Amino acid sequence: MRTPLVIDCHGHYTTAPKALEEWRQAQIGNLSTPALGPKASDLNISDDELRESIETNQLRLMRARGSDLTIFSPRASFMAHHIGNFETSATWAAICNELCYRVSALFPDSFIGAAMLPQSPGVDPATCIAELERCVKEYGMVGINLNPDPSGGHWTAPPLSSRHWYPLYEKMVEHDIPAMIHVSTSCNPCFHTTGAHYLNADTTAFMQCLTSDLFKDFPTLKFVIPHGGGAVPYHWGRFRGLAQEMKKPPLHEHLLDNIFFDTCVYHQPGIDLLTKVIPVKNVLFASEMIGAVRGIDPETGHYYDDTRRYVEAAALGDEDRFRIFEGNARHVYPRLDAALKQKGL
Repeated sequence: MRTPLVIDCHGHYTTAPKALEEWRQAQIGNLSTPALGPKASDLNISDDELRESIETNQLRLMRARGSDLTIFSPRASFMAHHIGNFETSATWAAICNELCYRVSALFPDSFIGAAMLPQSPGVDPATCIAELERCVKEYGMVGINLNPDPSGGHWTAPPLSSRHWYPLYEKMVEHDIPAMIHVSTSCNPCFHTTGAHYLNADTTAFMQCLTSDLFKDFPTLKFVIPHGGGAVPYHWGRFRGLAQEMKKPPLHEHLLDNIFFDTCVYHQPGIDLLTKVIPVKNVLFASEMIGAVRGIDPETGHYYDDTRRYVEAAALGDEDRFRIFEGNARHVYPRLDAALKQKGL
């Protein structure tokens, strides 16, 4: 068996030049007077600035850790769909997506894009379709990030199983792209953004799918639940039991043709549990590097988010490790697979 490509399915542009954050703060400052700007054209970031932000950060670590390709999307906590209205989010999403596209164009062998959607609380998700299609057709992006809670921790949106979301799902199926189910910043003081809200959302998304028959309506729809699936693998017996009580099929029939989990789990016992409980075909390599947890683990001397080390040390055979590093990503992201094949990979 050949050496796998190491495909990281969960990367965010967390190191964008400071000008991006300054533009966003100006936009927020003028929410009540949008005519005062800023305009999208007021943001000027050069290719050299993009190169420096990537070469000294993500690309440096990818090379050091042995990662080949990252599916790269805008910074999750910066999506902040709860701020402003749809026009606010539409302008912000377009800017952030374009920057990720430019990174992928500058480093085509190392990055490929996934899109942020211009979601806004209480707004029909169908309004996001234009940006989704632009990113797929013009930028060659291979997936989207879908926020199940645009309210930022107050959970005012219908569950993912609701027909509210169906226009987006129809476009996902049409373009053969998956969604990573990823919330953004919490503005609810009860929920720390990365320590509670993210993991709550991962677990909630899984349960919303479990209680529904969503995938009967969309048998080819694919979701990636990040951060190892939140509490799902640890409580797999609970979820199996709940499905049984609800007269649902066994989970491997009910959900596991459509739901996948990544390896953004930052210790060896967590990865060991994930790969033991969840079928290997449903696990995709990811690190979310330079993300929520950036420090060095004093127990190991390595960065917490150096997740390749955990996968390499897990009790897996070569074939299973190949699937986690490469094969599963190519299955879940068909447009990524097509792009790699075009390069002879």
